[in-house]
Amino acid sequence: MTGRRMMPAVGIAFAAVLLVAVVGIFAVISFQAAAPERKAPPEGPAVTQPGGESPPAAGGPQPVPADCPADTITVTTAAELTAALASPEPGAVIMLADGVYRGNFRAPGAGTAEKPITLCGGSGAALDGGGPEEGYVLHLDQASYWMVQGFTVRNGQKGVMLDETTNSVIQGLRVESTGDEAIHLRRFSSDNKVIGNTISGTGLRKAKFGEGIYIGTAESNWCDISSCEPDKSDRNEIRANTVSGTTAESVDIKEGTSDGSLVGNTFDGASITEADSWVDVKGRGWRIEENTGRNSPLDGFQTHEILDGWGTENVFRNNVAEVNGPGLGYSLKPVRDNVVDCSNTASQAEQGLSNAPCTG
Repeated sequence: MTGRRMMPAVGIAFAAVLLVAVVGIFAVISFQAAAPERKAPPEGPAVTQPGGESPPAAGGPQPVPADCPADTITVTTAAELTAALASPEPGAVIMLADGVYRGNFRAPGAGTAEKPITLCGGSGAALDGGGPEEGYVLHLDQASYWMVQGFTVRNGQKGVMLDETTNSVIQGLRVESTGDEAIHLRRFSSDNKVIGNTISGTGLRKAKFGEGIYIGTAESNWCDISSCEPDKSDRNEIRANTVSGTTAESVDIKEGTSDGSLVGNTFDGASITEADSWVDVKGRGWRIEENTGRNSPLDGFQTHEILDGWGTENVFRNNVAEVNGPGLGYSLKPVRDNVVDCSNTASQAEQGLSNAPCTG
């Protein structure tokens, strides 16, 4: 045979081995390129515990996140929510799945300082009372150590009502479109915190009852609510809330209440038609500090002595009042036994800072 040389057997074997090796290398490279990237599992949400304080950000209140503890029950319907609220055990965590829960919901029951009862949801969960004539959307009644956090409450005669409720926290809610007031602490509801809520659209049923946050009971109603005695809804903390679109006061603090604090809130009174200030203090021994208000029909902050000894011993410090109205930044009635510290400011108030000299 001529013109062609045959490859020795050893050479053929070596070429075959080399070909297999090259193919294997390419296969490994291709597998690594196609394999998905491994990611670390996401961190769990931070939990805001009852009584924990989230300080307001500079220049205004800081929104409180709707982070919830691990749930013991998740509800998805109004019927499930009603059942879960009926008799919760200490430490229960009721999680609202996103959705609309129509009706009026009563929440009794006692937690403890170590095991509070939590009702929590995100911004996509809403309790809806059905209209401005339709009762209390959420009613904490004879409750203690509750944590209510994160969701929306709307379309009821009243938004959130607390009766005989103690040591509880109302935090990070959006309360809107109510017939009367948005949040009311009443009938000896003491030692509670109302923190970081956003309130708007009150007074849709009766404008004169359209307060944002209401503490206590007017003396004219004591026989109906508190056995003809002062409604001692005492030592409540109202902090870092944003209140606008109310037809009455942003905050109304009634005679009979004592030793509370109103700190770091923001008020806009542009919609007020049935009141003449953002804040009306008829209680005693309240601390009103670091609040910011704008747009009032008359005054920024007021005190009134409805009964002897009430509307006194209140202290105003470091508040900012952009009144844009014909009155005062701070109107004290009576002047005695109330303090307007010189750290307060007032602008666009035709009658000036206060009807009483400020104190250093």
